[in-house]
Amino acid sequence: MESDYKVKLEIFEGPLDLLLYLIKRDEIDIYDISIERITRQYLEHLQAFRELNIDLAGEFVAMAANLIYLKSRSLLPVDQQPPEEDAEEDDPRWELIRQLIEYKKFKEAGAQLHLRELEQERIFAREGGSSPPAEGLLELGEVGIFQLINAFQNVIKRVEARQDLQELPGERFSVSEKIDTILQRVGAGGRIRFSDLFGAIVSRLEVVVTFIALLELIRLKQVRAIQKNIFDEIEIASATA
Repeated sequence: MESDYKVKLEIFEGPLDLLLYLIKRDEIDIYDISIERITRQYLEHLQAFRELNIDLAGEFVAMAANLIYLKSRSLLPVDQQPPEEDAEEDDPRWELIRQLIEYKKFKEAGAQLHLRELEQERIFAREGGSSPPAEGLLELGEVGIFQLINAFQNVIKRVEARQDLQELPGERFSVSEKIDTILQRVGAGGRIRFSDLFGAIVSRLEVVVTFIALLELIRLKQVRAIQKNIFDEIEIASATA
């Protein structure tokens, strides 16, 4: 593997986006979040980012520290929990829940404005094509980095559970070679299911290198990762599809 290869994917979402994604994915009520569970899932995502050598803003680490602190507090009996300045409730989750609710409202308002902007572009689109999406915004149907990391984690789990898992000493996989392979499989104007992209792979290292190649192609806007609904399988499509 090209050990010094660093994914320079721009991440426009922050730690609250990741928490909201985990809550939505598991169909959990924000008011009923389990600090132990969401902390574990959050740290698993951060570990995946580190394994893939993806740069993360310091705010992700700060949120991780906060979650670990809340988890440790939640394990203590109420009468033994350290006092919080200006705390109005005994439940240490409430401040985090407030942040999530306020941020969710902000995100939903932003999404509505984005939809209106797209509708206006369709109405007043110039002849010869539509306007490109605003910088940092996903087109409708496209998935973000957190959904991709979740799909990557599922592939890793399936590969590690296989009895024919192969990790040969000295095996090497090139990101550039995997980029060529993905482009060939997607083809001009075509698409392939995310699981099929990794279906024949029996090496954990090869999964990692293939995923890094996929992220690089997405960054270069040569392919798109799309998903009609949150529980549908992700598909990898040519940028011209």
